[in-house]
Amino acid sequence: MKKVIYWLLGEKAGRTVVGVWNWMWGMPVESGGKIAVAVAEESLQSMQESVQKLAAAVATQDWAYKRAKQKYESKAKELQTFESQALIAQRRGNEEAARMAMTKVIQIEQILPQLEEMVKQAEKAVANSKEKLNRERTKLESYKTDMQNMKDMAEVNEALAAIAKVNNEFDIGSAKSQFETAKNAVERRNLKENSLAELSENPNEKLQADMEKMTVDDEISRRLGRLQDSAQKQIPGE
Repeated sequence: MKKVIYWLLGEKAGRTVVGVWNWMWGMPVESGGKIAVAVAEESLQSMQESVQKLAAAVATQDWAYKRAKQKYESKAKELQTFESQALIAQRRGNEEAARMAMTKVIQIEQILPQLEEMVKQAEKAVANSKEKLNRERTKLESYKTDMQNMKDMAEVNEALAAIAKVNNEFDIGSAKSQFETAKNAVERRNLKENSLAELSENPNEKLQADMEKMTVDDEISRRLGRLQDSAQKQIPGE
């Protein structure tokens, strides 16, 4: 973007313009948004106008060169004409007419080299101007293509920005992370509590309790057996 502005205005003036745009819009042109596209379109329009003016100037130069060339060619023909007149007058014995014609030949010969040099310079200048015009037209076409590409890219940027906005608005990544963190905390707490419970229990006490439980169970079984035997003995006929 900056190269377009610098090409039109020069680097110093271009920096000033870019700075003013930044200040007016409160954001840099380099951000690549809609403002950058608008600036590029305005710059492209200015380039087109400049190339049109250059084309008009080159056309004027070319017209002036052709007029100068015609003038030179006309003078060259005059030289040949006066030389012929001098020769004819001399053959006819008209010395005065011959001398007058030769005087004009000499005068034209004095100015003709200057005219020739001026025509050559004009031809070179016009050729350089035409070459410059062709270069600027080529640049302009290149910038037109860049302009279209820039618009397409800006549209893609807008689409990507919209996609990113939606993704950010509906992003459950942070919620997932919090859930996993809470889940891991609960699981770690469970492991910790189980370990503490196992460590807090005395192995000897547990063994004593198991033995006492076994003794009680045996006593209960023994007494239930006695009750059953006693009941059978009291049944008549047995």
